[in-house]
Amino acid sequence: MHVFQNNPWFAGLPAAQAQALLALTRPVRLAAGEPLYVQGSFSGTADDGFWGVLRGSLRLSVMHENGNEAILAMAEPGNWFGETGLLEGSGRTATATAQEETELLVVSAERFALLMQDVVFANAIARLEAQRLRAALGMIADMALHGTRARLARRLLMMARGDLTLAPSARSVITASQDHIAMMLGLGRTTLNKELRALARAGAITLRYGQIEVRDLQALRAAASAD
Repeated sequence: MHVFQNNPWFAGLPAAQAQALLALTRPVRLAAGEPLYVQGSFSGTADDGFWGVLRGSLRLSVMHENGNEAILAMAEPGNWFGETGLLEGSGRTATATAQEETELLVVSAERFALLMQDVVFANAIARLEAQRLRAALGMIADMALHGTRARLARRLLMMARGDLTLAPSARSVITASQDHIAMMLGLGRTTLNKELRALARAGAITLRYGQIEVRDLQALRAAASAD
């Protein structure tokens, strides 16, 4: 379970609440491309719950009426997600799909409700929701206030911190295809490739197959605030 200790939210839980959370889980395995839940499904079913990623990764995305997919975030090892639908008691607002073979732990909706009776755990969930709301509002503001290159740089900085993880420090290698980054930003591949190459020429990143290496964090931050 060391993977969860590397996650800032879980690591911040008091030992009693962390142990109680893990004690109520059961394992779930997904094949690459297999959905965990789909947009519009009810979040209170016996098979649904609060999910922790042990191994692999999932993309959280929404489907538009025209069939286009927009990726909201990537859930990586150590991340916990799925609390919003349980708190609202409503349908899932996104689809969660395994990017690769993925192993998770799940706390059922019923057991999650029991955990929420502990005020310490409930406060921790409130902080998790607040962090994600702040990140979501930041992305909305980016679309309104920043140009394409700055938006891209800001999303790369977020991905370097683990996207949903929001780690305090950035890692040097981001594993993501250009297709997925394009779906995160609502950009065409041609536009995305042009902006990535501009960041590479500035020395901020190096492009690799399926990966982006952050070469100069300060240069990437400068691009993120350029307009």
